[in-house]
Amino acid sequence: MVSGQGLAYNGDIKLFSLKKPMTTRLSQAIETVEAALIGAQVYFGHGTDNAWDEAVFLVLGACGMSLQTQKDQLQMVLTNEQLLRVQDWLDQRIQQRLPLPYLLGETWFADIPFRVNEDVIIPRSPIAELIIKHFSPFIMQPPKTALDLCCGSGCIGIAMALHMDIPHVDMVDIAPASLLLSQQNIDDHDVGDRVQVFDSNIFSGLPPKYYDLIVSNPPYVDANDYDDMPVEFSHEPKLALVSGDDGLDLTAAILSQAADWLSEEGLLVIEVGNSEVALQHALPEIPFMWLEFSQGGNGVFCLTGLQCKQYQERFNAWYQSRS
Repeated sequence: MVSGQGLAYNGDIKLFSLKKPMTTRLSQAIETVEAALIGAQVYFGHGTDNAWDEAVFLVLGACGMSLQTQKDQLQMVLTNEQLLRVQDWLDQRIQQRLPLPYLLGETWFADIPFRVNEDVIIPRSPIAELIIKHFSPFIMQPPKTALDLCCGSGCIGIAMALHMDIPHVDMVDIAPASLLLSQQNIDDHDVGDRVQVFDSNIFSGLPPKYYDLIVSNPPYVDANDYDDMPVEFSHEPKLALVSGDDGLDLTAAILSQAADWLSEEGLLVIEVGNSEVALQHALPEIPFMWLEFSQGGNGVFCLTGLQCKQYQERFNAWYQSRS
């Protein structure tokens, strides 16, 4: 049993008793929630990768406290209302396996906070690292136009606008809830003068133009991987995760059309995750550049606009063979 003053975890998740005055301190609540998460063997991967960080975010969020909370505040005594909310969130996190960002109502991507809810996938792409580095060394000139395909919460497009000061960024999605949430995030970050979201099935709903940078984190999970995923992923929209038997339906569609929308000096960046193997098997002759990340992550490739044009016929043939 892990115990602290006023709380204890002994195998179930009822940590708090309110039958007597509570003297539970913030630090004790965090330690005990950490033990509960470890004991319940929840999956970490929606913003954190360990029980301690998850416990810190959960307790501070449930208590309405900032992540900038100072060390001297760790000794503050929590109110009964705060403890009840910590317990409620912990119940949902363990019993329902609800990912923490859905409880918080926000997550961080590329060092920027974004609203999230269960209508959109939780941002966690290694593309954030590329955005922070301005896609260096793959882009030599700052892009004037950029496109975020399958935008979900809008995190990639908005982060590109903020970090790279791109004057015109378009974002597209087909899910009404994603379009609404993207617009809310646009408004939150006051970038409506240069970021616009479109109801569009990939390129179909966009006005004709060429982009200097096209980035996509489309659905790419294959059918077998989806069946084996931790329960936490079942709370995310399946439409935002799965893309055919091999995970490449959306990627094939994007590749078949990218040359018509990308300037020859531009760059196409797509994340396909574990479907990287299937893509290389399907198109062994294409010189995909697979990117490496210092913060972890895999399955992200880039092609130049010139390469997209050079291999467009091959991409079209592959796309048509899948239908």
